[in-house]
Amino acid sequence: MRPDPAAGVHASRADARQRPSGAAPEHRRSPWPSRSRALLKHAGLIALALLMLYPLIWLLVSSFKPSELIFRDVSLIPSEIDTTNYTAGWTALQYPFSRYLMNSALIVLGSLLGNLVSCSMAAYAFARLEFRGRQLWFAIMLMSIMLPIHVIIVPQYVLFSRLEWINTFLPLIVPKLLATDAFFIFLMVQFFRGIPRELDEAARLDGCGHGRLYLQIMLPLSMPALATTAIFTFIWTWNDFFSQLIFLTRPDMYTAPVALRTFIDSTGQSSWGPMFAMSIVSLLPVFLAFLFGQKYLVKGIATTGIK
Repeated sequence: MRPDPAAGVHASRADARQRPSGAAPEHRRSPWPSRSRALLKHAGLIALALLMLYPLIWLLVSSFKPSELIFRDVSLIPSEIDTTNYTAGWTALQYPFSRYLMNSALIVLGSLLGNLVSCSMAAYAFARLEFRGRQLWFAIMLMSIMLPIHVIIVPQYVLFSRLEWINTFLPLIVPKLLATDAFFIFLMVQFFRGIPRELDEAARLDGCGHGRLYLQIMLPLSMPALATTAIFTFIWTWNDFFSQLIFLTRPDMYTAPVALRTFIDSTGQSSWGPMFAMSIVSLLPVFLAFLFGQKYLVKGIATTGIK
């Protein structure tokens, strides 16, 4: 079947009518410039990521080197692999390293439960309850975020010493039960304010008080904010060194960060290989917590404050 030349003429005339007078014919842009920019951007991001990961990669590689070769051979490809650093580091201190990991886990568990319960209750009060001086107390709570720990650590130590809580886990766990982390309170307040109040009114029509409203309405809808609080609490408490060093002075009460410090003695000598190996072991829980909680972490931060 031969094409109709008249149809082509009519089509070209229609295109000419649709195109504005004096307009140049359209030219398709080449996709190569945009692809080049994308390749350069990704190459830069990969280079920046490798630069940030280099210390961690060097730590991991050095944990498999003999101690005498760690600083003489700085390459990321070890000439020989030595796994004795892990076995030596596990039993190098006064107690097995599992004891210090267990101490850290107990403190993290108590802090995690304390922050989730107390901070969410305080946030619910600021976001949903009407009481005298609410704005004033909320402002005071926000100002407490600016207080560095070095300002309050001495009064805390005096108080906990009089309560005979030194060398126990109580100074590190009990404050979490009293909603002392203002950052998490503010995070949850912003999230609670984004939940429509129509849900509260409908629940009250069904006979719900503040207790059921908090437990059955607010908490299930606030899982992203709760997950963000849990992940940050886990990472910050597990990596905490200063507070644990102040309140825990007995070797059997040491946590993983404080135990790693004991690999370096007072003369400056250090068992670098075992210390690096136990550092990798200590980083594994933090890495796994961030790996599996990254989705909830991003979601919680992105949705906080959106109304």
